[in-house]
Amino acid sequence: MSTVYRNKLAFIIKGRNKRAIVSGHQIFRMKTIFFVYMLISVSLLSGCDSLSWNNPYPASASVENIYYDSFSERPKHLDPVSSYSENEATIIGQIYEPPLQYHFLKRPYELIPLSATAVPKPVYYDKQGNELPVEAAVEKIARVVYRISINKNVLYQPHPAFARDEAGNFLYHNISEADLDDVYTISDFPVSGARELIAEDFVYQIKRLVKPGVHSPLGGLMSRYILDLAGLAGRLQASKDDFIDLRDYAFAGAEVIDRYTYEIRLNQKYPQFVFWLSMYFFSPVPWEVDKFYSQTGFKDKNITLDWYPVGSGPYMLVSNNPNRHMILQRNPNFHGETYPDEGEPGDREAGFLDKAGQRMPFIDKAYYALEKEAIPEWNKFLQGYFDTSGIQSDSFDQAIQFTDIGDPELTPVMKEKGIRLLTAVSASTSYMGFNMKDEVVGGDSERARLLRHAISIVVDYEELISIFSNGRGIPAQGPIPPGIFGYVEGEAGINPYVYIWEDQRPKRKSIEEARALLVQAGYSRGRDVKSGKPLVLFYDTVSAGAGSKSILNWYMKQFEKLGIQLVIRATDYNRFQEKMRKGTAQIFSWGWNADYPDPENFLFLLLGENTKVDHNGENAANYKNQEFDELFVKMRSIVNGPERQAVIDRMVEIVQHDAPWSWGFHPKGYSLYHSWYGNAKPNLMARNKLKYKTIDFGLRAEMRNKWNRPIIWPVIVLLMIFLLSLIPAVVTFYRRQRKTIT
Repeated sequence: MSTVYRNKLAFIIKGRNKRAIVSGHQIFRMKTIFFVYMLISVSLLSGCDSLSWNNPYPASASVENIYYDSFSERPKHLDPVSSYSENEATIIGQIYEPPLQYHFLKRPYELIPLSATAVPKPVYYDKQGNELPVEAAVEKIARVVYRISINKNVLYQPHPAFARDEAGNFLYHNISEADLDDVYTISDFPVSGARELIAEDFVYQIKRLVKPGVHSPLGGLMSRYILDLAGLAGRLQASKDDFIDLRDYAFAGAEVIDRYTYEIRLNQKYPQFVFWLSMYFFSPVPWEVDKFYSQTGFKDKNITLDWYPVGSGPYMLVSNNPNRHMILQRNPNFHGETYPDEGEPGDREAGFLDKAGQRMPFIDKAYYALEKEAIPEWNKFLQGYFDTSGIQSDSFDQAIQFTDIGDPELTPVMKEKGIRLLTAVSASTSYMGFNMKDEVVGGDSERARLLRHAISIVVDYEELISIFSNGRGIPAQGPIPPGIFGYVEGEAGINPYVYIWEDQRPKRKSIEEARALLVQAGYSRGRDVKSGKPLVLFYDTVSAGAGSKSILNWYMKQFEKLGIQLVIRATDYNRFQEKMRKGTAQIFSWGWNADYPDPENFLFLLLGENTKVDHNGENAANYKNQEFDELFVKMRSIVNGPERQAVIDRMVEIVQHDAPWSWGFHPKGYSLYHSWYGNAKPNLMARNKLKYKTIDFGLRAEMRNKWNRPIIWPVIVLLMIFLLSLIPAVVTFYRRQRKTIT
């Protein structure tokens, strides 16, 4: 046997037109690699009890003090002067500090100081400048002054807008477009700075309500109340400057008194104004930030206040990647705030006062993940990867069961996981609106009004609540929800154009009555009597995935009861908002959560001076009625009582008659939270609730591992089958090898 032959054990695998020669060394190497691979695989499988394979977060995050939640649509406005959506408030509520806030625990809701040192009291003056008593008649009051003092030694979060060089010059206030070549996010500016919060920042923000190019939804409404704000708007419009430095524009409606004191002056009595001081429109915005974001090229890179807010609150936005996540992190400059030491009866027993007097915030970071589909979001909650969750209709039966007396409670599966249920009647309304500028469904003609009433009857919200909300709501009779002054219970409160009172409850009018109204409107069986053409209407909505198909089909079936063809026009949220601003939508669904607990906050949704198209306001239906507007002015200056109730009753009668909305329903809120999530008391008014919350992240990690242990025995069985399947091949190989050698 030659040396070459002795050093090489060869075998031949014969196939059709193919021959391969593999050395004994190669065979040994292949077997060794396979053996090591199998050893590693089994080792990993055997050690996976402490590792959740489906964890969407880094393994290190499991032992960090992080709150996990989700969002489905990118917040469009994080600039506090423009933001007016609930998904936006979730973020900016933790960043900005307006003068006032709502007490976290007390009910009824109570305003308390936030950046202000006290809740300001209005001081009234007549035309001659003489101070008037609090009980002075409305017609004698010519000016109202709110003097606000703010807390000292409050710093803004670190931000490049405040960064200076050694000579005191701003580093990033004169950036050229060429300097932005390597800048993609706010973190690409290497140096940050900070400064103290001062009274001038609050006045600057009030001026921004009417700054050209900002588009604040509150500018038009506040121009009616704040002295000279409308005049300031005109002066700013005339400016030719590339950057309008609002410090150069004085106006009588807001004035700095000293470094920590400023005044807001109104031209009439407006008791509800103090509620607005808890909203982010009146949060401080420093001129340095306004200047920084106004530079050329920044907007093209999404480096704007709408994308990267700047505040003095407990958190700051450190990552805005709306296609994946948004991350809030503890503000290192936060001045500190203590948890309340008092609440309402039962709070101490419920554990809501366990942190009394302790320094907030308790959570280091908040991670909001993009989840467009309800089912994956729900599954991640059940797996422990989200700390709280709402309840979609598809998962309602899995989570909730009802007692013999009709009260909701958790199912045994939910109780076994330690999940807890919160319920609260929402101070909100969800409605279907008609664009009153539309030539078919809008306007004040009798024909259009009868058409709107007929549609309002056949769109059966009792059925919608039952099918799509699992009974979580009550049909609305008007714009004001229960729990808000002005809401009327019983027969006196029903909408007589849509309901009758029968068997001690409201009953929706019949389809026959709706069809009769349609005939009066000039449409017989869904066709225009004069032209003979079918009546085709358009429903504009936000695309919400496959899950929205059923409710859109439901809307189409409601209109089919009248022979009306309803065409669905679905777009993304931002495109939908654009259509609403331009008035190109015809019929739409909209909702409103109370900003403050007063009927004005719902009735102003129908105020003529607050229309969406003409004033960029929140009157999405673009409804106008002179009598309603005049009564609104009267209503807002009256304290709660019989006189105010009578005015509100008449206002509700007007809009029930004109029907700019099909009134929809008032939702009941159901939410779930895990056992490791603390201080979960519902607060329907506050938007800055994150600072009060706690997370037991050790318990969360334990539960996640328990609920998400991988089931590995099928994998082991498959591996064993694979190994056994190799035995015949190995036996055959060695037989051929021995035969070849001999």
